[in-house]
Amino acid sequence: MKHELDTADAADLSYAVKVGGRLRAIRKQKRLSLQDVEAGSDQEFKASVLGAYERGERAISVPRLQRLARFYSVPVDQLLPRDDDDHGDAVIDLEQGTISSRSVDEHPVTIDLHRLTDLRTTEAELLSRYLGMIQVQRGDFNGRMLTIRRDDLRAIACLLDTVPDGARSKLDELGLRLVQ
Repeated sequence: MKHELDTADAADLSYAVKVGGRLRAIRKQKRLSLQDVEAGSDQEFKASVLGAYERGERAISVPRLQRLARFYSVPVDQLLPRDDDDHGDAVIDLEQGTISSRSVDEHPVTIDLHRLTDLRTTEAELLSRYLGMIQVQRGDFNGRMLTIRRDDLRAIACLLDTVPDGARSKLDELGLRLVQ
């Protein structure tokens, strides 16, 4: 019986560490320090407590997790680790708090999300919704830019009523492609 409790405690601790890693990754993507979150949340999320959540030393309640997700402007499920640890093409560096995608093309396309919000066209609205779905799927909420994979670029070409090879130039015409 004692061994079963130890195993369950170890599993709970492991999950708390994974949740903490997700919390840290999202906070760092938002370029916020622990103190920034404390100040920005009117002291609701104390830096010391949030740090303990991120290290897996404290468990966060569901209502607080929901409020933190609202503060970060991300869906609450994005603050939770995946059960199977399958991150698809994402590379998650919990130490640095970053999430990035593996490049499937030697010339990746990166879209300027700030510029996209300034555009007021039907194309921009469709593109914005599609890119929002990609962000949720990848758990990528930095809000500044998004690197597009080859398959996503094909879908974007359809949205922009062009052929896949013309999608890059169409994004250039719209001023949305960041050159790296």
